[in-house]
Formats: sequence, C-alpha cells, structure tokens
Amino acid sequence: MSSKTITILIAFIAYMLLMILIGALCSKNNNNEDYFLGGRGLGSWTAALSAQASDMSGWLLMGLPGAIYAAGTGEVWIAIGLLIGTVLNWFIVARRLRKYTIVANNSLTIPSFFENRFHDGSGILKIVSSCIIIVFFAVYTASAFSSGAKLFANVFGTGSSDTKMYLIGLIIAATVILIYTFLGGFKAVCYTDFIQGMLMLVAILAVPILAYMGVTNDFGTLTNALSERGIADPAGYLSFMKDAEGNPISFVSIISNLGWALGYFGMPHILVRFMAIKSDKEVKKSRIIAIVWVIISLTAASLLGLIARGYLPEVLEDSENVFIKTILSIFDGNFILIFIGGIFLCGILAAIMSTADSQLLVTASAVSEDMYKGVIKKEASEKKALMVGKVAVVAVAVVAFLIALDPNSSIMSLVSDAWAGFGAAFGPIILLSLFWKRFNLAGAVSGMAVGAVTVIIWDYLPIINGDTIGNTTGLYSLVIGFALALIVAVIVTLCTKKPSQRICDEFEKAKTIDI
Repeated sequence: MSSKTITILIAFIAYMLLMILIGALCSKNNNNEDYFLGGRGLGSWTAALSAQASDMSGWLLMGLPGAIYAAGTGEVWIAIGLLIGTVLNWFIVARRLRKYTIVANNSLTIPSFFENRFHDGSGILKIVSSCIIIVFFAVYTASAFSSGAKLFANVFGTGSSDTKMYLIGLIIAATVILIYTFLGGFKAVCYTDFIQGMLMLVAILAVPILAYMGVTNDFGTLTNALSERGIADPAGYLSFMKDAEGNPISFVSIISNLGWALGYFGMPHILVRFMAIKSDKEVKKSRIIAIVWVIISLTAASLLGLIARGYLPEVLEDSENVFIKTILSIFDGNFILIFIGGIFLCGILAAIMSTADSQLLVTASAVSEDMYKGVIKKEASEKKALMVGKVAVVAVAVVAFLIALDPNSSIMSLVSDAWAGFGAAFGPIILLSLFWKRFNLAGAVSGMAVGAVTVIIWDYLPIINGDTIGNTTGLYSLVIGFALALIVAVIVTLCTKKPSQRICDEFEKAKTIDI
C-alpha cells in the first residue's frame, strides 16, 4: 500500500470513528419519541442541515456531477427541479406538518400521521405506507451503499470494476452506518448529518474552484479546455437546451427532470425533520439555511461536472466517479495535500452516510411504531418495540447490501427509482392531508396505492416490446405516478363519505395551533 493510500486511509478512519463516537454519546434514549424524533427538539441549523444532508446523499457528489459530466449542461434541469422542490417543501409543508402531527395524537412517523389524520381504525393506511417505506428505502439505501463501495474501489483499488475492493467498501460503509444509527437513533443521525452537511458543502465548493483554476491556468478558458478534451461542440455542451452532442433536449426530458421537484412532498426521511423541529420560529430560520445550502451545493455540483470534463485528461468510463478522480488529481504531492484530499473524499462518505442513516431510521420507525406496535402487538412495551425497530434496521440494511452487490449498479438509477416511488405514493397524500379538509381515508388509500403501483409498472415491467414504459417514452415515472395518484385520490374522496366532524375540527386546529 502506497504512502498516498495510507494517508487517505488515515483520514477515512478518523472520520468514521468520529461518527461512531457521536452515535455512542447519543445512545441514551428514554423512549421511542427520543429515538425516532429526538424529543422534537431540533434547532434551526441542525434541522436544516440534517434535512438537506439526508436529502442529497452520494447522489449530490457522484450522481449529479456524473450526469452533467457525461451529457452536458442540459442535465442541470434536474438540479433546477430539486431546488424548486426544496423551496416549496420548506414553505408549504414544513410548518403545517409540524403542527398537524402534534394535533394528530402526537404522531411520531408518517404512517402514524396518516392513521391519526383519518382516524383509521382498520390499520390499512399504516400497513400500506409502511410496506412502501420498507420496499423503496431498501432501494434508496442500496444507492448509498453502492456509492460508498465505489468510493473505496476507486481510492484504494483499481476502480469500480475492482470487485474485491468494491465488496470491502460495501461492508465498511454498511457497518459504520449501522453502528451509529443503531446506537444513537434520531439525535445521532441529526448531529452527524449536521457535521456531514458542513463537510459536504466545503468539499463541493472547494473542488470545482480548484479545478477551474487548473483549467484556466492550462487552457485559458473552459471552452478551450473542452475543445482540447474532445468535445466537438463546447457551446452545445454548455447550453441548457442541448446535450453533449449538440442535439436539442426534448420537452419530455425537461419535464421529467423538473419533475424531480414533486418527490420532495413524499420523502419520509425529509418530512420527519419537519416533524422534529423545536418551534415555529426555528422552522422559519431552518428554511432560509436549508435553501441557501441547496442553492450553493447544487450549483457547485453542477459546475463540478462541467469543469471536470475540461480538467481531467481522460474521459471517464464511469462518469459517477468524476468527483473522486478530480480530488485525487488535485490533491497530490506532499502528505498535507494528500490528507486534505482525504478529508474532501470524506465529503462523499458524509453524503452517503447522512442519507443512509436517515433512511434506516425511518424504516425502523415504520416497522416498530407502525407495523409492530401499531398493528401486530399493540400492547407491546416501548422497550420491546424499540428493539424490533433496531432489528428492522439490520434487516433492511442486509437487503440494501444485497441490492448494491453489483458493481455496475447506477447510483443515479437507484435514487431515481426510489425517489419516484416515494414521491408518487406519498406526495399527493401529504399535500391533500394538510390542505384539504374534505380529504378522506378512501381517497388516501386509493391514491397511495395508485402512485406506488404506477411507478412499479412504469419502471420495472417490460411490457412494450420487451422494454419498460419509462425507457420507451423517456417520461419520468414520478411525473405520471404523482398525477394519477392525485387525480384518483380526489375522485375517490368526492365519491365517498365526508370525514367526521372530529376530523374536520382537528384540521382547523392544526391551522391555528402555536408550536
């Protein structure tokens, strides 16, 4: 092992030990509310950075820059859609959800909120929503594990095709995430997410700036660098309306990319941060911090993909490694430079871990609070329910590990599938639950089911000449799934019985309650 590799390894070990230490310090949880919502005591900075760090994942530092590196500025429409979704989520959903979950019997999870919002005595909403969480979070967590494995394979091995190092990285990433999530619960996750959010921001800002300095020093301008690196039409590559070959981007592609905004309304690991914020005052502060963080990070990640195409001497076969390769190229030489590069590479670890831990925790809450204590054994003690939740964390992590075993798996594809599933199944239901008094149980169940099933059919079933509808049409499943779920939920609600007066009174109370 070279001295450079050893230096980077030291930075990795120091970082991971710090995350485990935080988990241990937060390991004293008095009850399920502490473990799953941190006692609803998050401050503005912790809430904001935890929400955004858990949102972006390894996708921010690997998936997005990789897509732009490979296809050009036209892929930036995804980042624009994510920015729109972030802003709308913080301004429309955050405060109302925080208030309504308190009114709705102090709901600790999204499934329990649905059940309490509609006074569902049958438990069907809890079961359906919990199953959706388990299925799609297994896929989402797999994307984080895959990111970690690719990081280790590229830094300590010969690349993503190095199956031995990929497997070792996969095991290490999964183990560390499991340890501090298992120990500390929500507080550990949020505190580590705060640190990781700051590290991600520093890394994603510094690397493109340093790479651009290298580009201008060698070629004068980015356009000249792109020409020298084999881009036939640099102007087209840098255009919002063209792809890397200079062809116009289709309307369907733009709509699909902007459609990522719809996913935010249904992301349980983001929504639970809103539920845990300390007060209304903290919500207002958090939204400003979160939106500024997202604007900076998405812009920097997009620029990284473009600049790296002119900076790196060879075109990468796996474009999702662009951030890793750029760091390894910039921070080379003496021990200090290499160690700094190792810390910046930990930014990828931060992105990976900040999302995976949140997803595992939400899955644990769905199994513990919603399925086990909510349906299977209602008289179970909090201690036993908490243990069931922790076992669920391990089980889902194992499934995600198995999904991520393929070194050729695409981070972007895995995130896209999970994002669509949650956005289509939960997004319309969350919005209608918060802002439509007439909305009822039948509408919620039908809309949720239609959203989830539509995404599965659209993305996974090869029903058009051996290919999926999504691949054939190019239209993102989230767009069609969200629309169909919304339409069905509204129609079914209007065709069925109105909610009780008690439900209507709680709806009004949620509008005026102080938090």
